[in-house]
Amino acid sequence: MLGRAYSLLGFKIVDGVVGAGFPQKPSHSAVFAQIRPEGSRLTDLARGAGMTPQAMGELVDELEAMDYVVRRQDPTDRRAKLIVLTEKGRACVAAGVSTIRGLEERVTEKLGARGHQQLRTLLNKLLDDR
Repeated sequence: MLGRAYSLLGFKIVDGVVGAGFPQKPSHSAVFAQIRPEGSRLTDLARGAGMTPQAMGELVDELEAMDYVVRRQDPTDRRAKLIVLTEKGRACVAAGVSTIRGLEERVTEKLGARGHQQLRTLLNKLLDDR
């Protein structure tokens, strides 16, 4: 049941973002969900998403080719690169946040405010086990 809910929500988020004019694949969410506003190192993105750096690197390459991210030198370590959102990437993330807010509103409509809060509490308990 959790797998079905995860897939359904993931596709609804991607559909909302694509519908807002930001084409992408569902797998790109692994980058957008992890990247920090000031930028992130590839290894941190991979660790946060539970992926290998090689797999994350492929996603970052795709997003760089689509002008959602750029690689910049890390000011704290000249040997490292930061993955940073471009203006287009920030707009894409904003579209994702807006889509998620809309989905949360639909959950509240279906479950009521109390049911929605209970669901959030239970999901947070599951996420605390990471």
